[in-house]
Amino acid sequence: MSTTTTTRAPSGRRGLGTLMRTEARLFLRDPGGVFFALAFPTVLLLGMGHLIPGMREPVTGVPELAGLALIHLWGPVIVATAIATVSLTTLPAYVSSYRENGVFRRLSTTPMRPRGVLAAHVAVSGGALALAVALAVAGGVLTLNLPLPESPLVVLGALVLATLALFAVGLVIGGVAPKASTASGIGMLLYFPMLFFAGLWLPISQMPDTLATIASFTPLGAASEAMTSGWFGGDVPWRELAVLAGWTVVGYPVAAKVFRWS
Repeated sequence: MSTTTTTRAPSGRRGLGTLMRTEARLFLRDPGGVFFALAFPTVLLLGMGHLIPGMREPVTGVPELAGLALIHLWGPVIVATAIATVSLTTLPAYVSSYRENGVFRRLSTTPMRPRGVLAAHVAVSGGALALAVALAVAGGVLTLNLPLPESPLVVLGALVLATLALFAVGLVIGGVAPKASTASGIGMLLYFPMLFFAGLWLPISQMPDTLATIASFTPLGAASEAMTSGWFGGDVPWRELAVLAGWTVVGYPVAAKVFRWS
């Protein structure tokens, strides 16, 4: 980025819009990152539904789930997976790479402040997540007859809170990791246990009591349970929503305290 460009950078909303467009272009230049962030949840859901035997068979023995196929129960879990994918793999690596390459340090001497770049990238990551969720739900509805949520506001609230909570975790990782490769490694170390506690391999309802309790206090486990409740018409999941709010309230002050610009 040249000095002429940065000194003439617009400010306010126009400046943030310029930063967001720049960050979006940089994001799209990484085909692997684009696939993992946008397409992986959809591929995972459709692969499970179409390739694993019995996943499209009706659920039996549970009256409140009558008319649902087994794969339908994984819909909220896949949405939770989309949140984790962007939050724990894409976001930390990009933030850490900016510090590693001195982008934040150079921008600190220009009118285009480092916090603006960080905010723009968080916004781009949020947009990528929204698109990933839309693709996964659309793919499930069109090819697997995935029902739409019975309580969309509950699902939306859980989605927003889970995104805020997991983005805080991603910013903590990106804020302290000295290199992008380190941030990716830490993110992956958290990613797969988070998916386990979200019920990707074993539904939370089928876990032993101790594991189920632990899962309900992890951000992704709470998100999965809350969205499942809203998706299939259960009670309002106040405890899970409170857990997500707690992770959010605690996460951002921690991220701000440990974040290093250079």
